[in-house]
Amino acid sequence: MLNNSQVEYDTIIPNNVSLSSDKRVLKALERWHPGYIDWWKDLGPVGFQDMLVYLRTAINVDKDGWATFDYVKMPEYRWGILLAPQKEGRTIPFGDHIGEPVWQEVPGEYRSMLRRLIVIQGDTEPASIEQQRFLGSTAPSLYDMRNLFQVNVEEGRHLWAMVYLLQKYFGSDGREEANELLKRQSGSEDAPRMLGAFNESTPDWLSFFMFTAFTDRDGKMQLEALAQSGFDPLSRTCRFMLTEEAHHMFVGENGVRRVIKKTCEMMNKAGISNPYDISKIRELGVIDLPTIQKKINLHYSLSLDLFGSEISTNAANTYTAGVKGRFWETKIKDDHILKNDTYPILEFTDGQIINKKAPALLSLNMRLRDDYTKDTAVSIKRWNRTIEEAKINFEMKLPFEGFNRKIGTFMSANISPLGDILTKDTWDKDKGKFLPTTDDNLFIESLMKPVSEPGRYADWISAPDLGIDNKPGDFEYVKIHDS
Repeated sequence: MLNNSQVEYDTIIPNNVSLSSDKRVLKALERWHPGYIDWWKDLGPVGFQDMLVYLRTAINVDKDGWATFDYVKMPEYRWGILLAPQKEGRTIPFGDHIGEPVWQEVPGEYRSMLRRLIVIQGDTEPASIEQQRFLGSTAPSLYDMRNLFQVNVEEGRHLWAMVYLLQKYFGSDGREEANELLKRQSGSEDAPRMLGAFNESTPDWLSFFMFTAFTDRDGKMQLEALAQSGFDPLSRTCRFMLTEEAHHMFVGENGVRRVIKKTCEMMNKAGISNPYDISKIRELGVIDLPTIQKKINLHYSLSLDLFGSEISTNAANTYTAGVKGRFWETKIKDDHILKNDTYPILEFTDGQIINKKAPALLSLNMRLRDDYTKDTAVSIKRWNRTIEEAKINFEMKLPFEGFNRKIGTFMSANISPLGDILTKDTWDKDKGKFLPTTDDNLFIESLMKPVSEPGRYADWISAPDLGIDNKPGDFEYVKIHDS
């Protein structure tokens, strides 16, 4: 393995790609930098730009000892270009170019394909920051506020990672795309973000935890698939991004678990055994389990749409080209070419759900989505363990894959979370049982009162089991009063 794990801090842009000796790209990124800072101040976290936040910053790309923690004001965070170490002798693990040495430059015939994948990935990073920009003012604790800001600055760094690839490998087209990434805005009517889930609002902290548990997990799956790429700089970029992405999913999964834990504790304390006694549970100032299930239904279904249609020639083309692989490609036992293979899918046709076998090459989105569902089911098990430990009779479940879909074979179907086909009238009548209603959202919003005293937490969420960087329970993660 080539030794390129150390991070250079001798330029305005920390990096481990020898930017100081690549003057053209360094100048291009330094020109892009002021626009990024302006974007961050305009559309990043609102109200906390001057606060000192206890953040981690990467100093090494090795898995052990790769980050340092310190107080920093977010606009002064050292965003940079960090790629996982280069693997000597790495070959392309799939597609028509299987076994060939990986590419260090963009192959001309795949230039457009690679640029689009990088732009789509890059577009999701600032989008999530924009979606979450107002959450700091209702943070349930300084611990949670700090985690929000850590997710935000790292999503910002992931944007930098994609912009570096565009600036270095795609010339004037790449520079133009890099500038466009700062012009689109989540939820904008005129210039929205490219993927639907990234134009949804994140109005409350339960939504934030769900987003990081479900949508960031989609990010993990996409990054794992891109980490298999025959274009080695993209592979190395995504491999390091996955190190940071793991923390984002932890924030979400643990956040939802802490909400569930608090609800169960308060139910037991009040002697309420029926989880569907919603009005009494809400009077306790916590979020009832059926409403949490509705939020799971919403965020899971939105995240499934991010994988695209079940049958996709685009996915087949990127795989055959050796540009984007499957989740953990090298661990799969097949020929990694897939010309003669099939994959099981569900199809909604003539008002029925049909099991069928489709060409494996065309079903790559479906396979990645199935891997996502298996990965997500682990979180559901952990949440259910918390409910079981509280001895409350309720089980969280992932809804059926055809529920509430806007993309793919189920987009025109009215299907319940259990997989029952419904009439349009029944769907309209019952959807408030499946998805959060206006009243549900208003109730959750009513709980969003900020708590900024070190070591204290809002009444609707439990304290974490461990502090960040092994800090004590009353550690001041954000210096609000004396920054």
